[in-house]
Amino acid sequence: MPHDETPAPTQAPPQPQTLNRSSAGSAAARLPAPRLPGAVDAAPAPWLLRLIAVGLVLAALNLRPAITSLGALLEEVREGLHMSGSVAGLLTSVPPLCFAVFGVMAPRLARRFGAGTVVCAGMAAIAAGLAIRPYIGSTAGFLAASALALMGIAVSNILMPVIVKRWFPDRVGTMTGLYSMALALGTALAAAVTVPLTGALGGNWQSGLAVWAVLAAVAVLPWIVLVRDRTPAPGQREATRPGRGSGTAVGSGAASGSASGSGSGSASGSADRSGPASASAPGSVPSSASGSADARSAEAPALRITRSRTAWGLACFFGLQATAAYITMGWMPQIFRDAGVPAGTAGVLLAVTMAMGVPLAFVIPRVAGRLRQQGPIVVVLGLCGLIGYTGLYLAPAAGAWAWALLLGVANCAFPLALTMIGMRSRTGAGVVRLSAFAQSTGYLLSIPGPLLVGVLYQHSGGWGLPIALMAGLMIPQMVAGVLAGRDRTIEDEC
Repeated sequence: MPHDETPAPTQAPPQPQTLNRSSAGSAAARLPAPRLPGAVDAAPAPWLLRLIAVGLVLAALNLRPAITSLGALLEEVREGLHMSGSVAGLLTSVPPLCFAVFGVMAPRLARRFGAGTVVCAGMAAIAAGLAIRPYIGSTAGFLAASALALMGIAVSNILMPVIVKRWFPDRVGTMTGLYSMALALGTALAAAVTVPLTGALGGNWQSGLAVWAVLAAVAVLPWIVLVRDRTPAPGQREATRPGRGSGTAVGSGAASGSASGSGSGSASGSADRSGPASASAPGSVPSSASGSADARSAEAPALRITRSRTAWGLACFFGLQATAAYITMGWMPQIFRDAGVPAGTAGVLLAVTMAMGVPLAFVIPRVAGRLRQQGPIVVVLGLCGLIGYTGLYLAPAAGAWAWALLLGVANCAFPLALTMIGMRSRTGAGVVRLSAFAQSTGYLLSIPGPLLVGVLYQHSGGWGLPIALMAGLMIPQMVAGVLAGRDRTIEDEC
């Protein structure tokens, strides 16, 4: 694809640059590049951008209640379905398992049906899964319905950075912060109000879990409008339409060129933006040589991304922060309840932990986008986690609020990871591949963590060993994050 190409002395002739500097009116008329950044005819309608922003916020609100609402009522669910600690550990491992298995399908589904269609279907799957899982009456059925909801969450997780990159190429950090903040808000809301809602609904845990299907159903509505939007994701080449050649940049080229807007550097960003514009005039058909180069540039990174140390660093960092997050969401209320904290207060403590992501998820991506290296942020978040786990081990009830706050800061590694995914590639196609690789591989790596915590809890009879495991995982998380936060892109390493 044109936006995958980078200027090279042996491939890029000097003519386009000379023409760009020329003041001749005829030369300027033939080149769409100067019009691309402003591209009035290519810009989406303002109402559509507002609808997509609303859809992003509503979708993000639904990416965690399926998990944190269960964490708040885990003891009641265990008793109602007669689960052991090990089986409950398996239940808390289902989210990363589903994210790893179904997340890899997201880019292909987006290319086939359109990103809006996939997210709409994902929200519908969340609503259906949350509505039916409490009433199936068996552990296997509960797991299956949970997997249905988590499948919708998985594909939406992967496509969130892609949609932001495509529709808001000049506001990647801001929009990433917005949906990350909404995600944290939904996470905290489910943790805080599930127990009171259950009491208000007659003390039935089934009703307390099923009520979150309503929020997911509401999130389906804005995406229905986008179901007919078949514009390909950034990883797919879009055919040039007659008279609208420059307009296709909105779907791919512009999103690709914006990689520098999230921290890759203005020089490369300018090259990416001018590349597609200079390749062909509006309504023209690329040459066969250009098409061959596009095909090679589109396929090669997909085959070689595993050679990138940055990609592996991001995958490990993502996996370790996901491990900490799902252990926290699944088990932290139980840790506080076993220390003598009332169930309602334990849910609020989890909500406090998740709510820390509301302001920080907006601040951290913006700060990270201004830094050449994100390693210092990774270290600060990791140290907060170490202190929080140490306090949770020594005095879980006495310092509960302090440990909840510190662990909430540590959990903000998630929006940082998403931001680094956008910064570690120069092109939209690279972001798609890196997002799918880092998130799917990362979630795969995170599967054993919650399960191991459940096994250790059951066989040790306490929380000493599980908390020591959580604290120990902070060290490799910081190492991987520093590696992933270096100022380089996967294109430099593949």
